[in-house]
Amino acid sequence: MKNIFVGNLSFSSSEDAVRGLFETYGTVDRVSIITDRETGRSRGFGFVEMGNDEEAERAINALNGMDFGGRKLNVNEARPREERPFGGGGGGGRGGDRGGTGGRRREPRW
Repeated sequence: MKNIFVGNLSFSSSEDAVRGLFETYGTVDRVSIITDRETGRSRGFGFVEMGNDEEAERAINALNGMDFGGRKLNVNEARPREERPFGGGGGGGRGGDRGGTGGRRREPRW
């Protein structure tokens, strides 16, 4: 099974349209377009899973750089997701101070 990253998708691209594009090269097991949690709108990228590695490689080679929906696709084998520390960006060991003030307190903006 090969997981394929598909980037630079048009925001109006549907999972069915992406599936149809990849099915030209073989059997598609799953298509997932990533959406914004708050708006539900496409984030412009997704993933395609294909069970046959040869078909997946053929699809990657043929579709990378292809115009689809007015945009050039970025298609390659998906890298494993990196582990992130629980809770998200703590500011690189600066105690969460993201303001670049060197720890000085800033006055409120209101």
